[in-house]
Amino acid sequence: MDKVLFGDNQFFAVNHLSDEKSREQARRFKDAQSIMYVLDQAIDLGINTFMCTTHDRIAEITEIMRNNSGRYSRFNIFPCMPYAHKYANAVTELGPLGAMKQYLPGNIFSFAAKGGLALLNKDFSKFMEMLIDAELKMFRGINTPVIFIQNVLTDMILGLGANEVFAEYHAYIKKKYNAEPGYITMNMPKLLDVLESVGIENPVICSSINKVGFRMSGGRELYEEYLRNRTFRPVAMQVLAAGALRPKEAIDYLGQFPKIESVLFGASSKSHIRETKELIEAALS
Repeated sequence: MDKVLFGDNQFFAVNHLSDEKSREQARRFKDAQSIMYVLDQAIDLGINTFMCTTHDRIAEITEIMRNNSGRYSRFNIFPCMPYAHKYANAVTELGPLGAMKQYLPGNIFSFAAKGGLALLNKDFSKFMEMLIDAELKMFRGINTPVIFIQNVLTDMILGLGANEVFAEYHAYIKKKYNAEPGYITMNMPKLLDVLESVGIENPVICSSINKVGFRMSGGRELYEEYLRNRTFRPVAMQVLAAGALRPKEAIDYLGQFPKIESVLFGASSKSHIRETKELIEAALS
């Protein structure tokens, strides 16, 4: 993986520090072209990977990239699924059947028959595969070498103790998409223990890693122990702790953990993208 991963929070009004900042971002990034403008700046600065949700507007981004394959042929996207708000909004607006028809591939009646049979037989893995295919169809023709489960689902599976779901997901992503399965979580130590217990070795895990322990379930000390002594491929996110840390201080902290492969960050100006990229590359060198 690249050391520097460019995220999408700023494009979809996700700001952990300020509601006003979120509203400002929503106004600024109201269409695909405004997002592409910033993405192109990141690419021109040498960033080659975009880690993003399966928000509907991402489908517009991938369509632009397919139509300009010369420029984006070597650009990678790491999809993160599912985007829960998308389904909640669709059910509200279209009803359950309308939502399934909009987002699930194929004929709705064939899906109902296949999905209904899968659920009747408690074959949840087949249902999971259909949902994965639905989420990833917007990325056809795009380089997607790592595919992540969002923390809202990862941590729900952890809480339910449905550990075999991780093994089934892992196998399906490798077989169907020839990609590395990734996991986003707010509890990295517990997730790593569970993944190893179902036979998943050296997994890609994206979690909060920062100097003040922000959103690090189990505490910073336990995270540091795992980062030093366990075998996995860490991706650090929320490194600024929602604005509690300055970029240099935050990223210098990561430099003491050689196992960290990548850092995920979001920015909306060229100067901030350049500054953060240079700090990450220096810390992880």
